[in-house]
Amino acid sequence: LHSFPTRRSSDLPKVDHHPFRPHENDAGADVFMPYDCTLKPGEIARIPLGFGLIIPDGYAGYIFRSSMAVKGLVCELPPIDSGYRGEVHAIISNVSTSTQTIPKDTRVGQLVITPVVIADFVLELSIERGTGAFGSTGQ
Repeated sequence: LHSFPTRRSSDLPKVDHHPFRPHENDAGADVFMPYDCTLKPGEIARIPLGFGLIIPDGYAGYIFRSSMAVKGLVCELPPIDSGYRGEVHAIISNVSTSTQTIPKDTRVGQLVITPVVIADFVLELSIERGTGAFGSTGQ
């Protein structure tokens, strides 16, 4: 079991809620809105969450949220890399046709830390495997 501590420093704002796992075996820790936020249709907000992380190499963090999608609010999934030491943000898009308000202290996502595989990039493609691309093996 890995422990991924949050990072507090004087440059991070004080928030009422810190990442929290309601149950010890939950995959994700709940993260919360630090202030009221209103998004017009098509707007995207980068929400500072008031904490940082120390993620070991070989892992990345992601903030997921599914129940807000019913309202047309989508939590984007850029990775939080192991080398990042700044404040963690949630990126939320309003893909609905109406203005949406997210009140302070609303759970906006679950922070999940997951292993990642670091791939080697190649500059020459092998002809052994083929280059058919998407859907080519199902024909």
